[in-house]
Amino acid sequence: MKLSGLLHRSRPELPGLSGVARVDRRTDGLLRRIKQGEIAVLDQVDLDRATADALVAAEVTAVVNASPSISGRFPNLGPEVLIDAGITLVDNVGAEALHAIKDGSRIRLLDGAVYAGDLHLADGVEQTADTVADAMVEAKSGLTHQLEAFAANTIEFMRRERAMLLDGAGVPDVDVDLADRQVLVVAAGFDHAAELARLKHYIREYKPVLVGVGAGADALLSAGYQPHLIVGDPGEVSNEALTSGADVVVPAFSDGHAPGLHRVQDLGTGAVTFPSSANPEDLALLIAAHHGASLVVTVGLSASMAEFLDRGRSGSIASTFLTRLQLGGTLVDGRVIATLYRSRISSGAVLLMIAAAVVAVVTALLVSDAGDAVLVWLSQVWATLVGQVRGLFR
Repeated sequence: MKLSGLLHRSRPELPGLSGVARVDRRTDGLLRRIKQGEIAVLDQVDLDRATADALVAAEVTAVVNASPSISGRFPNLGPEVLIDAGITLVDNVGAEALHAIKDGSRIRLLDGAVYAGDLHLADGVEQTADTVADAMVEAKSGLTHQLEAFAANTIEFMRRERAMLLDGAGVPDVDVDLADRQVLVVAAGFDHAAELARLKHYIREYKPVLVGVGAGADALLSAGYQPHLIVGDPGEVSNEALTSGADVVVPAFSDGHAPGLHRVQDLGTGAVTFPSSANPEDLALLIAAHHGASLVVTVGLSASMAEFLDRGRSGSIASTFLTRLQLGGTLVDGRVIATLYRSRISSGAVLLMIAAAVVAVVTALLVSDAGDAVLVWLSQVWATLVGQVRGLFR
């Protein structure tokens, strides 16, 4: 046999699912780099829905998680999203796998094991719809412990932030006028883009003050709106949004240190800080409340305990609970507004009604004595228009 024939003989395809691995401990960094058809290798306990939605949108082939995707603390939603989208999930491969799997290398997944060619790299568990459903049932029992932690966190947050909650102490002044205005607060949460699109009629009619929380500012820009106020870490916001002319409020620690403030200053724009342990969404709501907003509509903000637990933010539920108590009836979920603005009569039905009315008028004219005169007038108008069009092309 010739040597050239041996060199060109194709190698048998190894079994399993293959793809290029993108490895990063920081989920945010991984989501920025991942591309279609690649395999995401991450380390995230209790994979949340927002991360899963981003991976589905990136059209990844599979996800390899160094940690348990469902730890049992609470029923998180991410694994179910991946499985429903047909994305393979290999779970709990261990932290050492992040070193063994090289970023950019081609790996292969087979029965929960990770390979690079024939080389075995790590072992995990391949999740299925049944295993995820069983784990979710068991995880619901963990809510009892989360409720106990929530009660303790609420008391601690009230003790620490009661002056800010009750009297507005430390709430920064902003240039945009919020008094007696309706305010729309947009965060980059679940289905926020579609929800914002459904509010276009409300925005057009009431012209609310537009507040972007973190990446929510870019969501407003993408939808064709100019944010008036941006609240959140500048590292999550594009330069275009930060330099759009909106007021910028940067969350800060109790000692005044505000991570990301230097980025705003480097762009030559101004910003104020808001020292508080509350999350950025709640800070935006508190700014609106203490500056006299008449109504606050939210898009993309977590509204239930399950949603906050899913995002791994059990400690911030206390601030969210107390903030919503502070706003009371002035706080409305954007989905409610969108439902109220949804037309019960379709455009097709309206056109059909107009067509029926036109037919009725024409029929009445034809059967009346004035019908002949109307037809003569219409023919004269038509002849005049045709003559003018012909004159344009001579």
